Amino acid sequence: MREILDDIDRWRRQAKKVAIARVINIEGSGPRDPGAAMAVNEDGEVAGSVSGGCVEGAVVGEALALIADNAPGRMVSFGYSDDEAFAVGLTCGGIIRLYIEQLDW
Repeated sequence: MREILDDIDRWRRQAKKVAIARVINIEGSGPRDPGAAMAVNEDGEVAGSVSGGCVEGAVVGEALALIADNAPGRMVSFGYSDDEAFAVGLTCGGIIRLYIEQLDW
């Protein structure tokens, strides 16, 4: 979370809408531990990482939708079975659960 604070502060000063996605749980294999965070502003700028690349694009999409809907927050899950993971080049499957919320300045 600390690595994204400078970006969040800059976006706050620019009065940008921002959503934060945090890993809250993983089942099986997961690229980042619970607590990993990503910030996305209304322009689609990103700071941090919740998956090391596996689902980053989908998380950005969820964060932008949350901002557009002016929603307070929601849980989302992404995952692959072991067979699906192997097909896309991952060594094993897993499920990553995130909570995405809008920051309220």
